[in-house]
Formats: sequence, C-alpha cells, structure tokens
Amino acid sequence: MNLKIGDKAPHFKLYNTEKKEVSLSDYNGKNLVLLFYPFAFSGTCTAELCTMRDNRAIYNNLNAEILGISNDSVFTQKRYKEEQKLNFELLSDFNKETSKDYGSLYDNFIFGTRGVSKRSAFVIDKDGIVRYAEVLENASEQPSYTGIQECLKQLQ
Repeated sequence: MNLKIGDKAPHFKLYNTEKKEVSLSDYNGKNLVLLFYPFAFSGTCTAELCTMRDNRAIYNNLNAEILGISNDSVFTQKRYKEEQKLNFELLSDFNKETSKDYGSLYDNFIFGTRGVSKRSAFVIDKDGIVRYAEVLENASEQPSYTGIQECLKQLQ
C-alpha cells in the first residue's frame, strides 16, 4: 500500500521499549511524526534519530509527538534508546505488519535480509489523516526535516 496525503493513517498497535502497547489511537488529537527506519545501531539510522532527539524542542513547539518504528525487537530498541539517549518512543514492528501497511517495507535489503523497514517519514494530523509522506528507496538518505517541519507549521 502506498499512502498518499489525505489518506486515513492505518491503525497500529505495537510494543514500546517498556513492553507496553502503543497505538495510533493513543495520539488522537495530537500531530504525530512517524519515522520508520531499517536497523537500530546502524550509522544512518542513528544520525536520523539523533537529529530528531537534538531538535525535539522544534517538534514540541510545533505540537508534535515523535515515534520511531523498526523491525528490531523490543529488547534491541530498549538498548538503542538508552545508548543514544533518545527522548521519544521507539516501537517494535517485529512482525512487519505496520511497515507493510505504511508502504515502508523492503522486499530485499542488504546482507540478504528480507522485510526490513524502509526509511520513511509520515506526519499524521490530529484527526488521523496523513499530511506528509516520504518513503525513501535509498536507506542511506535521510528524510526532509524541513519538509516535515513545514507540514507541521501548516497544521498550527
């Protein structure tokens, strides 16, 4: 499925690093930035998530919550979040259903791996509508932080 701006965001229910379920509906009434990424502890993923961590005040000022999603296990996500001192939730899409629903899943990735989350960014508005969608085929690229922020500004 390829999500387009104006589509209803697919519902999800995933586990966070504290082994608690988190769902899209938990963010009803809030703007949300969803970031799918391939692997915890990899260079580009760490650069991306640390950029979001370091700019958290910008997103707070734009009334937006941030969630990071990958196919890594809850245990891997927990260690990664702690080591990188990430100040937002990381969710485990270990079964790859949410990545698939968001059109953010590689069929084949590096080292012969299959079904790895594509680096993607989505802004979902307070009503659960997709307002920004960027799915990158090249995992070494990062999403447009300017594009995400501009979209959030328009939602103010």
